[in-house]
Amino acid sequence: MNNQLSDRINSLATSATLEMAAKARELRAAGKDIIGLSLGEPDFNTPDYIKEAAIQAVNDNYNSYSPVDGYVDLKDAIITKFKRDNNLSYTQAQVVVSTGAKQSLYNVAQVCLNKGDEVILPCPYWVSYSDIVKLADGVPVEVPTSLENNFKMTPTQLEAAITPKTKMLWYSSPCNPTGSIYSKEELRALADVLQKYPQIIVVSDEIYEHINYGVTAHASMAEFDDMYDRTVTVNGVAKAFAMTGWRIGYIGAPAYIARACNKLQGQVTSGASCIAQRAVITALLEPVSRISYMVDKFKERRKLILGLLKDIPGFKCNEPEGAFYVFPDVTAYFGKTLNGTKINNSSDLSMYLLEAANVATVAGDSFGNNDCIRISYAASEAQITEAMSRIKKAVS
Repeated sequence: MNNQLSDRINSLATSATLEMAAKARELRAAGKDIIGLSLGEPDFNTPDYIKEAAIQAVNDNYNSYSPVDGYVDLKDAIITKFKRDNNLSYTQAQVVVSTGAKQSLYNVAQVCLNKGDEVILPCPYWVSYSDIVKLADGVPVEVPTSLENNFKMTPTQLEAAITPKTKMLWYSSPCNPTGSIYSKEELRALADVLQKYPQIIVVSDEIYEHINYGVTAHASMAEFDDMYDRTVTVNGVAKAFAMTGWRIGYIGAPAYIARACNKLQGQVTSGASCIAQRAVITALLEPVSRISYMVDKFKERRKLILGLLKDIPGFKCNEPEGAFYVFPDVTAYFGKTLNGTKINNSSDLSMYLLEAANVATVAGDSFGNNDCIRISYAASEAQITEAMSRIKKAVS
């Protein structure tokens, strides 16, 4: 039978992180001892106080459809969180709760982009940005950054990327995959450029906000009065609260964008899980200090993996300031043959490490930077140590 699928889906790339995780699971099921460092998923359990709130919600018989954009008291909790942590003031109409921050991003692209609109993406970027933009008929415009500049886009680069078709700028801070954080001063410098182009909407993805190692304080683009009305702040509970499977994300945005997202979501998924929403109220209203033990552990693992990477020839790395990834430059191996396998790019190396070292990583090309690979350190110290030992042996 002929392929009856749409051009849209036929041209869509598979999520590289999910694809590598699936390959790792297949190999594990086949008896291979795979160490998975490909997924951005904390290896902690959801804290008990959050689980207890979910159990209470079940016992309180929360089982009906929730409002499309989230329960009123959850939106109140999000408003409280934005004010407490980010000094941002939002109203109920400006907040939309979705089934994960990925849906939040998808909604924003769908309601803001017309065919041919350009979206500036500082590279590297989170794997799904580019395809989410394409699904909305937008055009991703990649702006390369360098290890030497901690993978951060400069105001000069931003200005050079802007054209009459530019509609949006998307970035994450702390960044997935690099862990880099834009300081308030760096964001202000980008905002100064954007003052000349009032049509450009900014999407600030802050999902890793609380996984910050204290080098650069977290800052939000929407904190600036002259950017507040054109910035969508995206966040969620997956990373810092170890709630990846609960699937709750949210935005604070200009009301017209938020209401458009609500309209779209009402025709797609409707409201997010009622039980998960009730648990997130507790997660957001409790002191952030209650999750600091996870951040402290990630900081220890960052020190461990950076030390081990220094002993692997050809891996060049900066020190991430947040999130739980390293993004080493591996171009030293391009053009070389390792145990009979020719390495031409990051994808070749990542697949080689999976097959030869039984370690799952993610190639940098899917993040818009083919010079690097992403390695997650959301794993135990023993797993990290063993994985780095295997990688060192495989490339030596």
